[in-house]
Amino acid sequence: MEFFRNTNIDFLGKKWYFLVFSLVFSVAGLLSMAFWHGIPLGVDFRGGTLVYVKYAHTPDPSAIHDEIERAGLKNARVQRYGQVGNNEVLIALDIQETSEQALDNGKTKIIQALETRAVGGKQDLNNSSSLGIKKWLVEKDPLHVGSSPEANNRYTAAAQSVVDYRDKNKGGVLSSVDDLNGAADPAVVGSLKENYFTSDFGIRNVEIVGPQVGQQLRKQAVLATLYSLLGMLIYLALRFEWIYGVAAVLTVFHDTLITVGAFSLLNWEISLTVIAAILTLIGYSNNDTIVVFDRIRENIKLLRRDSLADIVNRSINQTLSRTILTAGLTFLTVLALFLFGGEVLHGFSFALVIGILIGTYSSIAIAAPILVAYQQWRGEKGKAPLAMPLRPGTGLKPKAKEKVKA
Repeated sequence: MEFFRNTNIDFLGKKWYFLVFSLVFSVAGLLSMAFWHGIPLGVDFRGGTLVYVKYAHTPDPSAIHDEIERAGLKNARVQRYGQVGNNEVLIALDIQETSEQALDNGKTKIIQALETRAVGGKQDLNNSSSLGIKKWLVEKDPLHVGSSPEANNRYTAAAQSVVDYRDKNKGGVLSSVDDLNGAADPAVVGSLKENYFTSDFGIRNVEIVGPQVGQQLRKQAVLATLYSLLGMLIYLALRFEWIYGVAAVLTVFHDTLITVGAFSLLNWEISLTVIAAILTLIGYSNNDTIVVFDRIRENIKLLRRDSLADIVNRSINQTLSRTILTAGLTFLTVLALFLFGGEVLHGFSFALVIGILIGTYSSIAIAAPILVAYQQWRGEKGKAPLAMPLRPGTGLKPKAKEKVKA
């Protein structure tokens, strides 16, 4: 299957348009990283506390952020989490202590900031543990079983059944204490009404990433990217010539810069999954570039009388259909992941969407022109062009003309 047959597009003739396009997006990303949003690292890298909150209604991230700010929790990030119908948000705080007490403190601060309909003297049933509920039931003894060991077991089971019903049947949020009717003993429900009310949210989970772990992850992410670039440079230098490796690495650096710049411009956090996507697009872009380079090398052997610019143009046109087919199908897949994959995969899929578009573009508009520019530079210096193949069995470049002895 082919989309294009016998195309003859002068890609190199449009290299200045490509250069302007790349410069605009690269400079915009650099300016954003330097002066506006910086590189918006996620909690995975900077350290902090993640609080997963479930609401009984559709949450408003802006309103939640304002409530948290009023409570004195600065630099908090609030974003939708999971599917829209789940009414979940993820709140990232700069609390970086890693103790159990810090976990409780982070949870308590969020609860205090978000509770807008607290009833004086009562506790929030949606954010109470089974241990706290059991203590209340043991103290009130609504089942009249006294203080025997059997009473402790019965109230432990009763408290756990309340929590299980809240979390498993109601998604972690009860609309009122009366929701427990039929799920718990009426005497237990009546006793809970005396001391508990129900807020419109529930804390599902609290996670902490310490600053040392975040620093280590940052270092490992940078090293993984650099090692991948170095490996490509060495492979292409051995497989082709060193200038091919340099061109591929510069192209991938261009792709990575634009992708990270897009995250900075949009102020979207870069998490571990985003780094995984960037490493994926490095390999994808490199694969596309190698296909074009391989065709250039084959055509150099066949079209010895043509200029390298003409050979490069012809090679790009010959591989254009394959490039569009491969990139198009891959793009549709990651676009579907971006649109329907949910908030957890949002950053990962967005990086792939941008990376595939830019990676396909750069294989045509950046990598190949670098080869031609380098050959022109060598020609101006009076040196033989490195892009020409060696004569079989020798270390010499092919001669333009051989004299035949009589």
